[in-house]
Amino acid sequence: MLDLLITNATLPDGRRNMSLAVRGERIVEVSPGLQAPAHETLNAGGMLLSSPFVDAHFHMDATLSYGLPRVNQSGTLLEGIALWGELKPMLTQDALVERALGYCDWAVAKGLLAIRTHVDVCDPRLLAVDALLEVKRRVAPYLDLQLVAFPQDGVLRGTQGPEQHLNNLIRALDKGVDVVGGIPHFERTMADGALSVRTLCELAAARGLRVDMHCDESDDPHSRHVETLAQETQRLGLHGRVTGSHLTSMHSMDNYYVSKLIPLMAEAQLHVVANPLINITLQGRHDSYPKRRGMTRVPELMAAGLTVAFGHDCVMDPWYSLGSGDMLEVAHMGLHIGQMTSQAAMRQCFDAVTCNPARILGLEGYGLEAGCYADMVLLQAQDPVEAVRLRANRLKVWRRGQCVAEQPRPLTTLHLPGRPPHTDWLQHRAPGGSDSGPPPGPQ
Repeated sequence: MLDLLITNATLPDGRRNMSLAVRGERIVEVSPGLQAPAHETLNAGGMLLSSPFVDAHFHMDATLSYGLPRVNQSGTLLEGIALWGELKPMLTQDALVERALGYCDWAVAKGLLAIRTHVDVCDPRLLAVDALLEVKRRVAPYLDLQLVAFPQDGVLRGTQGPEQHLNNLIRALDKGVDVVGGIPHFERTMADGALSVRTLCELAAARGLRVDMHCDESDDPHSRHVETLAQETQRLGLHGRVTGSHLTSMHSMDNYYVSKLIPLMAEAQLHVVANPLINITLQGRHDSYPKRRGMTRVPELMAAGLTVAFGHDCVMDPWYSLGSGDMLEVAHMGLHIGQMTSQAAMRQCFDAVTCNPARILGLEGYGLEAGCYADMVLLQAQDPVEAVRLRANRLKVWRRGQCVAEQPRPLTTLHLPGRPPHTDWLQHRAPGGSDSGPPPGPQ
């Protein structure tokens, strides 16, 4: 007997009236109209059943610290950096753990079940590293947490010499941090930035680890460390294991140089993470008008065959006062900034917060096929585009076949003469194309 049978579901690839069968922690069958005995059967009512959301770029050590020690009044990157410098000496492991766990609660409620978070290693106490390793252990039953050793102040910029932060980073890896991070554009010189890329990629290659660098998060078109990142990936044979995050300088580069750069990135099989909410907020601050949007060249990178994801980056921290862990909000913003409004491009934006980041993190058993883990989200939407449009409600969230979050289907009652009694913002179409009443929804 099955443990769970979901019927009448729409899948992100467009298949409708699909049934999904679960036994234990795994999906055992996906087929149209399947009927079989199960301990629990759910009629999805034609709603969208998706794999869970994945955030490939986040800073959990700072999340939910809004207002500590004060509010970022200007909303600028520079004041945010100053605030983080004031906050770091005040951090305690217990407070870091509690804030991170609180955010993970938000994430699960939003169907976000895998997060790659960068953790600052410049503090010699490695307080945040120890805190997030503990969080990773505690949330493992319901959320995959991948940690990046991130030298936020620059790996070569230690006040006690260029080895200081590198030694901290190595200590963090020894403790169990998963990924090697970096921030080459923040080193003292362009040469130091290139040296940091080489040093960190060699470290990752020696340890068999992935790489994820904050790279060229700048409006300066001459910030070109991604070129070095691609070359080091090639030299060390790290194809498919290296991610360039942000890459906002590509927004300002001339097209001729980019026409050379993107093929180099594709040849190295680099992954890319753009962070639409933060890129549109922090970039272009030195512009009067016209103002640059700042987000990297997402459509062009996708067209070249690179795996591109959208990350949330920040939620209620010194750099960004907003956010709720909703990856559909991230996709919604990315769609608008990138002018990705064709039917295919809008679906690519949904992929950028689901299957693409799962590929970047190397998640095992991700997907909606037989043999995959039964990690799923039922959305109050009828297709991926509608899910992005509405930032759709998460009706049910499953982890390894067990329901970990749910909410009733919201329905607003109207008191308008001559109009329908309810609305749910879905586009309801009868088979002939005319408007119809709302479908029954999950049962």
